[in-house]
Amino acid sequence: MIAAFFGSIPAMVLLTGILVGASAALLGSFLVLRGNAMLTDAISHSIVFGIITVWLITGQISGPVQVLGAALTGVLTVVLTELLARSKLVKMDAAIGLVFPALFAIGVILISIHARNVHIDVDTVLLGEIGFVWLHTMTVFGVRVPVAVATLGVVLAVNLAFVLVLWKELKLATFDPGLAAALGFLPGVLHYAILTLTSVTAVAAFDAVGAILFIAFVIVPPATAYLLTRRLWLMVALAVALSVAACVTGYMLAMRWNVSIGGMMASMTGVWFALALLFAPGRGLVAQALRARADQLDHDCRALVAHIYTHQDTPSMAEENTLRALVEHLRWPEPRARAAILRAHDRDLIERRAGLLALRPKGAAEAMAIFGQAAQGPLSGRDRTAAPSLDASHPL
Repeated sequence: MIAAFFGSIPAMVLLTGILVGASAALLGSFLVLRGNAMLTDAISHSIVFGIITVWLITGQISGPVQVLGAALTGVLTVVLTELLARSKLVKMDAAIGLVFPALFAIGVILISIHARNVHIDVDTVLLGEIGFVWLHTMTVFGVRVPVAVATLGVVLAVNLAFVLVLWKELKLATFDPGLAAALGFLPGVLHYAILTLTSVTAVAAFDAVGAILFIAFVIVPPATAYLLTRRLWLMVALAVALSVAACVTGYMLAMRWNVSIGGMMASMTGVWFALALLFAPGRGLVAQALRARADQLDHDCRALVAHIYTHQDTPSMAEENTLRALVEHLRWPEPRARAAILRAHDRDLIERRAGLLALRPKGAAEAMAIFGQAAQGPLSGRDRTAAPSLDASHPL
């Protein structure tokens, strides 16, 4: 049964994607919250320099030495970036844009000069090919397992252990680094630990999804989860779940449309983000539009109540307390005026009397609050005519 599972090409491709996505999302959640998400882009590109440097020194293009060398290059990227930013000569975004292209360019030049006949090419490093992970296997407890699956399984276990063991410290260092430092939690060390593990994860993911697609997994699912919740544990769990969902749906669509599997998986993370951006409860664009619409209606209700109160029991009441006056004097489109009247009626603020709009007791109380007359009592008809009239020039 186990041998059959690890011998299944679709299962191994899908499992590789899930391991990459889950490993990346665990760390990416903290990077997104700390505002360091784009350091992932810098790391993912600059470790090309580490890969070729280790190969030039050791002749190895895979294995622990290669992973360690590339990870150290990722840390070097972060250190150089922060040194530039602390110099106050450039900002952090500019420092990132200066450091990682330089290291990446040096790595590409070294590859083109020294590794022309070795299987280290830019396309493999950047894009990878998850569909071929089953070709390179190793024996684990007597079972042939893809190297990518074994490596990423270890990486996921390390990342998960890191997050679980240091959960309290990571949480405090993410939201209040000053307090974390005061309590002796060493937020700076935790920061570099996260970035080191991110570098290791990126190197382990090279053969499967490449550097560019890895960035999608480490940033987009956590950013999507951030739109959906404000609880850290739930955000991390959702980020991992969204990564898994992107892998499953991406693989199915890639098989159906005969397109890049890794690219489709990464694209699905963008689909989840777009859906969350639109429909996230409370924070999505649709929810914001509905809230803005409700706020506009409430504002219009207050304006309507004030307008009616100003003219009620005055000679101009027959002309002003009508739908026509709202359209002509307040210059509201008729649908807006009708919506305001309906909203005020539903809130028991107004009613119709002899074809005119009139205030109910609740509406009168709100009107007095608007005009600051609650303590003095209702205005007389003569005083109302002196109150500010809500014509087209009135700010309300």
